[in-house]
Amino acid sequence: MKIISYNVNGLRAAIEKGFASWLADELPDVLCLQETKLQEEQFPRELFSDLGYSSYLFCATRKRGYSGVAILCRQEPDSLAEGMGMPDYDAEGRFLRADFGDLSVVSVYHPSGTSGEERQSFKMQWLADFRGYVTELRKSRPKLILCGDYNISHEPIDIHDPIRNAKNSGFLPEEREWMTGFLDSGFTDSFRYKNPTLRQYSWWSYRSFARRNDKGWRLDYCMVSNEAHDRIEDAYILGNVVHSDHCPVALVIRG
Repeated sequence: MKIISYNVNGLRAAIEKGFASWLADELPDVLCLQETKLQEEQFPRELFSDLGYSSYLFCATRKRGYSGVAILCRQEPDSLAEGMGMPDYDAEGRFLRADFGDLSVVSVYHPSGTSGEERQSFKMQWLADFRGYVTELRKSRPKLILCGDYNISHEPIDIHDPIRNAKNSGFLPEEREWMTGFLDSGFTDSFRYKNPTLRQYSWWSYRSFARRNDKGWRLDYCMVSNEAHDRIEDAYILGNVVHSDHCPVALVIRG
């Protein structure tokens, strides 16, 4: 089972850059999207059904191109859950879960704190609430795969300039501490598990030719709960895919 997570930074813009052709070639079993930036009526469902995908969306209530997550899958899920039952977060369209047998796959878009102190505080509260929600969810759905943009680079190997970014949102000590605690609570960062020393990124700023110079951050993860750890076969980053300021990250797991 190949699962890909991809922050497309606007699905319609990504489609204009060849996203559908890439998907037709890659054909993951499950595709988790973040920052779709559209509403249900704007989603090109037929485009993906022609490629053999069923599509499920959880959109932000804000109408003008904001947030939103989706899951595309080649096999119909047994069940689907939209949001976390927390209105402040669900209004931003950040969490969507699909269940396949005993395996649950989530597309999640963690908030960014780069716009100022208010959103950074919102992000830190989200992180605490997200961990609490997932801890409770594991009691009924222990085999979890949490795919998405976490907006955190965990370790110095995950960011091009850890010293000068040490006070920037996405690499703050409290964010990194949260990530360590989250992993210690029973999750595996699948990419780092399979690639312990590889320095590779999943996001680059559009400024200063950052991608050309590979001055990036690893913000995107496929996290696997300990209960499904033994199913991990491979994990990698598709750094040459360029429909967004992010690139896809992939997990191969026994279904």
